[in-house]
Amino acid sequence: MHLPERRPLTYVWARRIAISIVGGTVLLIGIAMLVLPGPGLVVIPLGLAILGLEFAWARAWLRKVKTRTAVVVNAIRRNSPFAPRNDRD
Repeated sequence: MHLPERRPLTYVWARRIAISIVGGTVLLIGIAMLVLPGPGLVVIPLGLAILGLEFAWARAWLRKVKTRTAVVVNAIRRNSPFAPRNDRD
């Protein structure tokens, strides 16, 4: 039976710190882009996805963002003047 190789504790903490810094920075830039010029609504989920590699709370928020985005996109598609209509007059 082959046991998985254990990584040194310093590697685990270095990875966690790096993900926290990069993901947190991307998330904060995305939040700033909500009031500054830029695609903030695209960058915020990207920051959450990076943080979600290490943190469960970020995965939960990303799931909420995906669900709400799908609801909004479906509502826009339903109310679009270009959407196919089922009423045949």
